[in-house]
Amino acid sequence: MINNENILASAKKTILSESDAIAKLTDFLDESFIGATQTIYNCKGRLIVTGIGKSAIIAQKIVATMNSTGTPSMFLHASEAIHGDLGMVQNEDVVICISKSGNSPEIKVLVPLLKRFGNLLIAITGNMTSFLAKGSDYVLNTTVDSESCPNNLAPTNSTTAQLVMGDAIAVCLMEMRNFKAEDFAKFHPGGALGKKLLLRVKDMLENSLKPMVTPDASIKKVIFEISEKRLGVTAVLDNNKVIGIITDGDIRRMLTDRDSFADLTAKDIMTKNPKMIQSTDMVIDAFNIMEDFSITQLVVVDNGDYKGVLHLHDILKEGIL
Repeated sequence: MINNENILASAKKTILSESDAIAKLTDFLDESFIGATQTIYNCKGRLIVTGIGKSAIIAQKIVATMNSTGTPSMFLHASEAIHGDLGMVQNEDVVICISKSGNSPEIKVLVPLLKRFGNLLIAITGNMTSFLAKGSDYVLNTTVDSESCPNNLAPTNSTTAQLVMGDAIAVCLMEMRNFKAEDFAKFHPGGALGKKLLLRVKDMLENSLKPMVTPDASIKKVIFEISEKRLGVTAVLDNNKVIGIITDGDIRRMLTDRDSFADLTAKDIMTKNPKMIQSTDMVIDAFNIMEDFSITQLVVVDNGDYKGVLHLHDILKEGIL
């Protein structure tokens, strides 16, 4: 009988089975892995990753990872390769071929063709005596004891092992290239990740929303400026230098503490030495400052000159977090 307890037990068994299979990969890392990684690193062409069936899907993911981390790569479906797509492979390209058995018909046709072209071939396979393994320059062993599938048929542990081996190569290449977050950002300009890595404070400022008053401005003028610019704050400027800020909270506290404010000016209620950020700084850094000091606005400056106010709500609307 299928019940909730059985479902969880099956899921845990699968996860543990796959994690055990991955852990054993460390025993298979050898000189062949080193040679394969160095070959890709020194490649003057592209990395071509090919496979058939589920291995083809893993190949596509490896290509995506490589492209986003500084290794120009292309996916080649093993079946389509022998029907014309082999023309995408150039002389200086390095090829990774992924196959659990290493003996599928498409692989047996493809391997000799690649060797005839003179391309270096790296095998990721679970069969070290296979046609693919014997025909490759480097062989990366992804042998698994069994699949987590109850029938030991559906590719589960084996495809996970292939994926992890690809990730291991990719991370090694990143470290060899000293690949930084700034490099990563170049290939991820869109979405939340791209904004987090690329968006600068100056990109979010609206010149029309630049609240400011002078130190001797009346409280009425301060309230009007805060209300008109709708940022809940105004900067207090002296020769375009920020000497303080006044928030709507400061206004409320003033009204609570005093019966009259006719004799007050901006400098009397402002907060001196407010938290500020350079316009060229990253938005994510601005968010971290707001979070650390439990504030919702940051004064933005450029070499000391006032540029505007960045509000937490604007950061959240961008979907960075």
